Order: sequence, then C-alpha cells, then structure tokens
Amino acid sequence: MTIDENDNHDTGLVTRLSPKLKSKDRRYLRSLAHHLNPIVLVGQNGVTEALVKNFESALLAHELVKVKVHDADETQSVAEALFEQTGAQLVQLIGKTLVFYKAHPKKPEITLPGGKS
Repeated sequence: MTIDENDNHDTGLVTRLSPKLKSKDRRYLRSLAHHLNPIVLVGQNGVTEALVKNFESALLAHELVKVKVHDADETQSVAEALFEQTGAQLVQLIGKTLVFYKAHPKKPEITLPGGKS
C-alpha cells in the first residue's frame, strides 16, 4: 500500500467511525487534541474489559482522549473495538495514536462548531 492509499484508508476509517461528526467538527477537535498527551495506552493484551472501563472514565473526565497503541498493526482493530464498545467518535488516526471524542452526557464542556456537543 502506498502512502497516499494508506492516508485514504485512514481517512475512510475515521469517517466511518465518527458518523455523528461533520468534517468541521473533526477539524476543530483535532486542533484541541494537538497538545494532548495520550492518557490511555493499549498494550500487547489489546482491548480488554479493564482498558474499556479506563477509556470510558477518561472520556467522562475529558471528552477528548488520545490513545496510544503498542502495535501499529492493531491500530485499526483497536479503533473499531473502542468505537463499538463505547460509542466514542474517532476524530483522528496518526500512526499508533488515536483521538476519540464523546460528549459528557450531562455537562458537555466542548462545544462543536456545528452547535452540538
């Protein structure tokens, strides 16, 4: 796969795993996530029940969470598993780093450009 094909593949994955976000929303969230450090680390055990609970807690606390994946070959499957298990929207995928967004159910702090939180 060439670099351009890989970029298109990643873009398609991000679009598929963020059906509630418009491209303007993703762009805004990427800008907010730029300075963040990963707070969820996916190790060689992959997506476990404990990791999902940790991820959900991080989403409740921060709404926008960076996830670092140990194995680059597992990045796509980790993104899909976290999306399916939590409903968090995939904002960005770069190398082994994923950025997810999920508005707080009661007190959202991030206001998206489209007006939704």
